[in-house]
Amino acid sequence: MRDLALLAGDKIMEIYAADDFEVRSKSDESPVTVADEAADAIISAGLRAAFPGVPLVTEEQAESHLQSSSTFLIVDPLDGTKEFINRRGDFTVNIAYVEDGIPLRGIVYAPARKRLFYTDSEGRAVEETGPFAKEQTGPTQTITVSSPDNSALMVVASKSHRDQATDDYINRYAVADMKSAGSSLKFCLVATGEADIYPRLGRTMEWDTAAGDAVLRGAGGHVVRFEDHSPLTYGKPGFENPFFIAHAPGVALEKA
Repeated sequence: MRDLALLAGDKIMEIYAADDFEVRSKSDESPVTVADEAADAIISAGLRAAFPGVPLVTEEQAESHLQSSSTFLIVDPLDGTKEFINRRGDFTVNIAYVEDGIPLRGIVYAPARKRLFYTDSEGRAVEETGPFAKEQTGPTQTITVSSPDNSALMVVASKSHRDQATDDYINRYAVADMKSAGSSLKFCLVATGEADIYPRLGRTMEWDTAAGDAVLRGAGGHVVRFEDHSPLTYGKPGFENPFFIAHAPGVALEKA
């Protein structure tokens, strides 16, 4: 999974560096680029070869969304397409393995930011530092969530999908600092302790969140449903998520 994420990242950055690239709209009006499709082809081929008996769900293959399973691989080959199009850098490659509805393993690679997060063989979350050689891991550091101060919380929120409802909810907390980030990097900022809480009051799909969720869980964090604070699970109908909150365990969550 690590090697495939790095290979996909190389292809994405090759296209990112080009003078121009085609942008189209999908049926739900979300944008898609040749980079999304090229990265998907690399990852899908590699996962199907390595895990031939495991169902694969990927954003860019609509037929895969018709499956029904609680154990599967799930991929967003380029999360943060708007960030990619606008050349803002906050885009990621996401690959996760879900077992019985729980994302046990995941990898989040932000090639433009040169940050690589994943779960190790024990399920612990680590961040690897460069140069990100293929087939040989570099130095890794175990990451862990913060011990939050509820009188001075560090909050991270979406860069491209911020709305009034999100701001109203955040304003119910004592906030010391606010960060904006794109894509699944928000989960990773909570996982490293750079933020304490990430609320998402907007539509997301399981491929948007599974890898970041796995990394955050491996760092000791939680992802819960916004409405009742029950754990977010995977393999839901249509692979669609409810609103959710990603947080370090010490955060005193406000009610919906």
